[in-house]
Amino acid sequence: MPLSSAPLKRRSFLGLTSAAAGASFLPRPLAAQTIDFSQITLRAATFRGADQTLLKETGLDDFPYKVTFSEFNSGNIIAQAINADALDIGGWSEIPMVFAAASGARISIVATLEGPTTDQVLLVPAHSPATSLKDLKGKRIGYIKATTAHYFLIKMLEQQGLSWHDITPVALGMSDGLTAMKSGSLDGWATYGYAIQMLEADKTARILQSAEHILSGHYFIGANPLRLKDPAFCAIAADYLGRLNKAYSTLSNDKPRWAHAVSPVIQVPEPLVLNYLQNQNRPYHLRAWRKTDITSAQDIANTFSQNGFLAKETELEPIFSPALSDALNHQRAVP
Repeated sequence: MPLSSAPLKRRSFLGLTSAAAGASFLPRPLAAQTIDFSQITLRAATFRGADQTLLKETGLDDFPYKVTFSEFNSGNIIAQAINADALDIGGWSEIPMVFAAASGARISIVATLEGPTTDQVLLVPAHSPATSLKDLKGKRIGYIKATTAHYFLIKMLEQQGLSWHDITPVALGMSDGLTAMKSGSLDGWATYGYAIQMLEADKTARILQSAEHILSGHYFIGANPLRLKDPAFCAIAADYLGRLNKAYSTLSNDKPRWAHAVSPVIQVPEPLVLNYLQNQNRPYHLRAWRKTDITSAQDIANTFSQNGFLAKETELEPIFSPALSDALNHQRAVP
């Protein structure tokens, strides 16, 4: 059933969001609508231990609309799912967005999630004699294509006066990369997330270089543009993001609780998860995108273009949509 044909009843969106997060996330005219949100479904992406887990842990998963979660392990696949109209909303870093835009994918960026950059590194086997990336010239280095790992590996090479052609790059998914490092078939692996703590803990690998000061810490929320023309969809999307922002805020102030909730889901020991969370260099915070976010992402697009991974004419501004900006700015304005 088209969203616009949803029946009306006496339930305002203002009341809906007040119950969820203490404020309406929509401009007043839209908040005053009396749409039956229970007839609308939001198809949301989640990483394991992310959105779905965090919303449940904080009790913010009592949606007055329907939400179906699909689990992904990389942002580029989320972008592909939105492009295929198999998903409505999901997050990724600047890099999957750049590749999606270059491919002409049907996606719209509706928000920015600021986050940490401390969980992105180049690993080497624990016994490796390498002391810098220069020592890996000609060696097999794994990376996750079209992700932050792809980008920061390029930048790390540039810092050492090297290029992509000075290594033997091996594109691997997260699980394959983890297996390859454990088997000793890689000389290095550009990766992110809990895999780092797991490989350090079992003494399989050590950190050669961190990408903490290379990455911007910007993650983007992408939405299905086929649905953004409908005010009712924008209403539930804004509410969903408001809830997610509150979940991040709540758990950032109680990281032991966060670790306890996530550990059994991702099957990583709780002390390792807590260590990971406590060492993040900044909290997660969701907001409306800004012009400077586009500029930052455009610099990344240019880097990939200069290295032959993207067409020179890739422009990002057209995929940024203001559809939820008023709602998100309103959320920040309300005490």
